[in-house]
Amino acid sequence: MASSDLNTTQSYTKSKQQVSTMLKQGFISDFFLSPPPSSSPSDPIRPVQSPIRSTPSPTLFEMMTDEQTRDNSRHSSTQLQSVETSRMRIEGRVARVLSGAPFRNPADWGLGIGDVKLTITARDGFSVSMDVHREVLAGRSQFFKEKLGRRSGSHHSVEICECDDVEVYLETLVLMYCDDPKKKMIGEGVSKILGLLKVCDALKFDDGISSCLEYLEAVPWSEEEEERVISHLSELHLVNDHDVLQRVALEPSTSSRIDDIFLRLLTGVLQAKDEKARREMKTLISRLLKEDASESDHGYGYGYHKLEISKETLYTVSHKCLTSLVLCLSEATSTDENRGMMTEIAREADNLEWVVDILIEKRICEEFVKLWSDQKDLAMLHSKVPIMFRHKISRITAQLCIAIGRGNVLVPKETRVSLLSTWLEALYDDFGWMKRGSRNGDRRLIEDGVSQIILTLPLSQQQAFLMSWFDRFLEKGDDCPNIQRAFEIWWRRAFVRQPVVEPQLQITVCDYPS
Repeated sequence: MASSDLNTTQSYTKSKQQVSTMLKQGFISDFFLSPPPSSSPSDPIRPVQSPIRSTPSPTLFEMMTDEQTRDNSRHSSTQLQSVETSRMRIEGRVARVLSGAPFRNPADWGLGIGDVKLTITARDGFSVSMDVHREVLAGRSQFFKEKLGRRSGSHHSVEICECDDVEVYLETLVLMYCDDPKKKMIGEGVSKILGLLKVCDALKFDDGISSCLEYLEAVPWSEEEEERVISHLSELHLVNDHDVLQRVALEPSTSSRIDDIFLRLLTGVLQAKDEKARREMKTLISRLLKEDASESDHGYGYGYHKLEISKETLYTVSHKCLTSLVLCLSEATSTDENRGMMTEIAREADNLEWVVDILIEKRICEEFVKLWSDQKDLAMLHSKVPIMFRHKISRITAQLCIAIGRGNVLVPKETRVSLLSTWLEALYDDFGWMKRGSRNGDRRLIEDGVSQIILTLPLSQQQAFLMSWFDRFLEKGDDCPNIQRAFEIWWRRAFVRQPVVEPQLQITVCDYPS
């Protein structure tokens, strides 16, 4: 009997531990889980006590539900506080406007008691009522003239509902009492003036409209404000906004006018005497042209540019740069070394590289690739100039190879072969010096460009250029472009993955006797 009681007690203790664990984890409530009274025979006369029912512990689901309810309550409270704070701010601003309004203190302005009760109500229900003067409102606003002019009697009520901004409407009413509304606007921001302009237009307050436009024409705008001014004026369709928009809108002009301006800018940069200023203006013009190309691609479709610079203008400049470069090299190689002339070579090459970058950006570089490929004499002169000055010429070749390798410039196979035949050896010679002043990324761009353009050629020509590179790389090492990847691809094309020519389908026509 004692053994049986012991087993029962141990089993009960184990079960209690399991239940306790489940209670702690929140899976069950402990409402009916109080231990039963002991039934030990050693205490037979002990009275049996009724179990004490305790408050049940919440389950995990109940705790999560309560937490969600509290979160929603806090969120609602925060929203309510935000609305109340916003309302208090609006009421404060409205009170400031009304404190100095002529219709609130008519005696100070030589006015009598207002004879029109005007109520302005916002979209959220907030409203303001005031007594204003029919003579003033009808005399300054066509809107009020139409509303009040046909009515008889000594007192009227007008309500303007669904307003975007009660404060701006009140400020517009104050402007109607001013002889010179523009003077009242001094010190206000562009955003406030645009709000006033919108209300003046809605109330047909012509003097207010003119004052707002004159103010906008006279004050400076930030770029963000400029966008808002253009947007607001395009929505309002005002007849007298011409002076304001002159700041941002050109008169209709011809492409020749744009060409003249651009030609002047390019020529000024190319002939600049101050080297620092020349570099800064090059960077500025390049950035502006890239912005035009980027906006055109995203907003107007492929290939359309808002800044239409004629191809003839750009090629006129590129021919001048190329001619100047040839003359510099001819003079430098026909006499003893002239350091001043050598420096001029580097400058002219840098100018031409910049113009070529513009041609690539404008997607009109195909003719220049052909022109550069035909410069056999220039390539011969190139080898006679010290590398520290001539390496900028090879940067032009690298620039073209990168553009062709990326598919940004499309030229025939013959032109690609001619380009490499004329300039690739010079590029190999100058590569060691070129990489000194450039980042690793620039070096890899050149290597990828050369690799890609070689791999676009017929297999036999790939072999010729890559075998030449192989010998040069073994001789120069890191001072030669590393185009091993192109070499591997050519190798597999030539010796591993030769395409199998499928037999052609043959069709035989037979005549059967009838």
